Amino acid sequence: MGPRQSGKSTLAREIAGATASHYFDLESPRDQLRLQNPELALGRLSGLVVLDEVQTQPDLFPVLRVLADRADVPARFLILGSAAPELVARSAESLAGRIEYVDLHGFDLTETGSGTQETLWLRGGFPRSYLAASDEASVAWREGFVRTFLERDLPQFGIRVGAAAMRRFWTMLAHMHGQIWNASELGRAMGLSDKTVRNYLDELSQTFMVRQLQPWFENIGKRQVKSPKIYLRDSGILHHLIGLETESQLHAHPKVGSSWEGFALEQVLRQTRPTQAYFWGTQGGAELDLLVFAAGRRLGYEFKYAERPQFSRSMRVAMEDLRLDSLVVICPGSVQATLAPGVEVMGIDAFAGIARP
Repeated sequence: MGPRQSGKSTLAREIAGATASHYFDLESPRDQLRLQNPELALGRLSGLVVLDEVQTQPDLFPVLRVLADRADVPARFLILGSAAPELVARSAESLAGRIEYVDLHGFDLTETGSGTQETLWLRGGFPRSYLAASDEASVAWREGFVRTFLERDLPQFGIRVGAAAMRRFWTMLAHMHGQIWNASELGRAMGLSDKTVRNYLDELSQTFMVRQLQPWFENIGKRQVKSPKIYLRDSGILHHLIGLETESQLHAHPKVGSSWEGFALEQVLRQTRPTQAYFWGTQGGAELDLLVFAAGRRLGYEFKYAERPQFSRSMRVAMEDLRLDSLVVICPGSVQATLAPGVEVMGIDAFAGIARP
């Protein structure tokens, strides 16, 4: 699972090329014709069977359940999905206990390596954006991606929202990146109801463009934040929507801190792979950027765009109120130091090189 152009098909073709396999691109008229009778066509195959863009034919899921339940299991299926609102629900219903999900969201620092932090942050993780010959070429690719996504992909996924309206909404979300979701404020700005803007948000979330980081509640007798935080998942798309094309423009922009927060958040989530992730905040101002649970432990993360972050009152309150086992403050670079008992500051490059918890 993952957004368009994140490298799913390229990876699947490499896997398929290393073994006996059969490849179906379900957006190809030729392959659609081959699967007019899917149970008959797929049932006689053995080895690895790759089904690319499976969201275009959701009726395949019941057939795959039947084929997966055969006693001899002559074939294994690698299914690629670019996102559709009903895709995960359909597969979970039809293939429960028979399927494993792998999320693919473009390059991260463990793949691009040390010293690539600035380029990856500016251009984002989509392979063609990151690998472009110049910043100008990367910007051009991202503009083409945004237009194609709005004009072709969303309607294909069954999402009936005008391209101009969705682009305006997406751009407004970019300016809210890293902030608490406020449907009323955004609805007033667009002249739409709270329900409508909430639907728009869910549609961008279901297509892997936006992350809604849910709040965590603790029984501590304090008023706590109850709305999610909103992040654009790819920093390159974020920068494109707010008009940032170069590193100098990025570093001089008022959103540089929240942009860094979202970039570092995605890097940490890809490394730790938690089943659940939250943020935490109180009405009094104490907050924690990321709370994950791993092996029965409570792990906290803060993201600071500073060379040497300091231990703050907010961190102390989070450590005490949430009973954290550890708190890691992620900053640019590769620094590693201890701020307080159980509190460590770590550069994003250093974090990308450590083992998962």
